Formats: sequence, structure tokens, C-alpha cells
Amino acid sequence: VQLQASGGGAVQAGGSLRLSCATSGRTTSVRVVGWIRQAPGKERSFVAAIRYSDGNQLYADSVKGRFTISRDNAKNTVFLQMNSLKPEDSAIYYCASTNNPLAGSRIRMYDYWGQGTLVTVSS
Repeated sequence: VQLQASGGGAVQAGGSLRLSCATSGRTTSVRVVGWIRQAPGKERSFVAAIRYSDGNQLYADSVKGRFTISRDNAKNTVFLQMNSLKPEDSAIYYCASTNNPLAGSRIRMYDYWGQGTLVTVSS
């Protein structure tokens, strides 16, 4: 499975961005796609995930109510709509996939990773 993340950029606090994750290859094996971010000097942290079988969504507490994950089945693409952005949301955002439908927020269970897209939020 190959993943290509895009849509990052620089915005002011309170602004919005929509990230895209295009999947290709053996997409029939994908059960969950997630977004994980890494800020400078910090470990990677879970942001959101969507389970393909039932559309179930999972969010980190820090982004609940502000971020929305969704999927376009026809385009094999997963989106992350980010609203009310804060400076602490600044990070490289990676999309990743797993064939484990119970992976949830457990980053180590994601097998395939995209290259990341940079989000910078200024105050």
C-alpha cells in the first residue's frame, strides 16, 4: 500500500486546512487509515483514524470538535478537515494505514506510512 499526503501549509490561528491522503496499491487490504503528527522535538502522536468497515471515527482529545476525518471511497482518499487551528497543531502530519481493524490510536500498529505534509499555524 502506498500513501501520499498533501494539503499542508501555513495558516494563522483560527484558520482551516484540509489534508488529503491518497492510497494506492493493495488498498483492498486496508482496514483503517489514520493521521499521526509529529512536532519538532516531540514524539509522534495520534490525531484521528477512520475504520473502513463501518466508518467509525476516532479522535485525539486535543482535536475533538475541531478536526474531522472522512473518506472518499471512489477516490481511495482520506481527508482530515482541520478547523480552528492553534499554534500547537503545528507539526508534520503523516497518514498511515493498517490491515488491523482494531488499531485505533495505537501508532505502532500502522504498517504503511506516507511521507508527511507540514502544517504551520502562527499566532
